[in-house]
Amino acid sequence: GERGEFVVPLEMITAEGELKSDDFTLEAASWPLTVHEGRPGHEMQFASVVELGVSTARALFAINSANAEGWGLYTEAIMKPYMPLEGQLISLQMRLLRTARAFLDPGLQSGEVTREEALRILQKEVVFSEAMALHEVQRYIFDQPGQATSYFFGYCRLMELRADVERILGDDFNAREFHDFILGQGILPLSLIRQAVMEEFLAS
Repeated sequence: GERGEFVVPLEMITAEGELKSDDFTLEAASWPLTVHEGRPGHEMQFASVVELGVSTARALFAINSANAEGWGLYTEAIMKPYMPLEGQLISLQMRLLRTARAFLDPGLQSGEVTREEALRILQKEVVFSEAMALHEVQRYIFDQPGQATSYFFGYCRLMELRADVERILGDDFNAREFHDFILGQGILPLSLIRQAVMEEFLAS
């Protein structure tokens, strides 16, 4: 079958006088990045659309960002215990970033957070370089307004759903079956994923 791939750059190339952005090129960052972008993250998520027989209509038109990015962050969380300590540290930093995005993006849109406040939070609290902080704020304001909130929102919905299913099934809960069922639904809005889990997965 087909194989997905992604590239982690060794170093960001910058012109003379530009700020250097190398936050994601730390060796430790390769752990959460590989999980999020590869397996069991996005590569597995999109491969499952084909391998598990998701309908063409869902595959082409039902691409929900909260599902896609929520799944990516969810997989970082469930794989964190298997990472070395430095990978776990960066994984927690990345989760902190996604948490910050959840209020910085809408805060900038509504005027409740200033650009300077957002930059300060990203540099002082999330511990990002100035270049990465500037890139993030540019993303929230101009490049993809609203999209950055989908990571933490989707992650929270998936964690809530898993907790509910574990509570209902108790010792009968099987993580692999739960994950396979979710992946087999395609990248639907998470409200529809929850409905399918409650009506179909638990019934089976």
